[in-house]
Amino acid sequence: MYLRYAERKGYKSEVLDFQPGEEAGLKSATVRIAGEYAFGNLSQETGVHRLVRISPFDANSRRHTSFAAVFAYPELADDIEVDISPDELRVDTYRSSGKGGQHVNTTDSAVRITHLPTGIVVQCQNERSQHNNKAVAMRMLVSRLHEIEKKKKYAKIEKMEDAKSEIAWGNQIRSYVLHPYRLVKDLRTRLETGDVDKILDGGLDDFIKAVLVLRKKDSAAAGG
Repeated sequence: MYLRYAERKGYKSEVLDFQPGEEAGLKSATVRIAGEYAFGNLSQETGVHRLVRISPFDANSRRHTSFAAVFAYPELADDIEVDISPDELRVDTYRSSGKGGQHVNTTDSAVRITHLPTGIVVQCQNERSQHNNKAVAMRMLVSRLHEIEKKKKYAKIEKMEDAKSEIAWGNQIRSYVLHPYRLVKDLRTRLETGDVDKILDGGLDDFIKAVLVLRKKDSAAAGG
């Protein structure tokens, strides 16, 4: 859905990491998306998304409910400094599991970096070179740490925002129902549509715009 959204908007997209699920589907994925207002738009998608459907992996064709947590954060320019001590990092290497040619799984080129003080984990397996994967992962880590510091600095503003978009299983922001009826509904704005295929194919503009308008109104009401 987000790759198709990026394509529709003319954004550049690149899958940096893909972890397949234990039985089917995916466990996690990291995608870099670049373009005008890319972060401003996609940050409205941060939260838990709920999917209700007839599972294609269930031989009895029963209805299943699944959840996906989405988080968007900005990638910072290389000249922005964040102090990270090597002693605070644990670097693990492993063999890539995604597509990448006949040599992608022959060496431990994928890199996972854990920032021990915060518990933040970033990983990249997009490049064949372990060095390049580590460089990309470090940029992701710097972005995450910078975002944490920014939130601390603007704690009062973030308190209002976090109440709406905190990633927690009891706080879904949108539901996608494919069975027994077809409906996509955003629980923040109450905007809904029966054109599920359009949404899953990346047609998110109306939903993103509605959230931006709502947040602008809330900010104005709060004196922002």
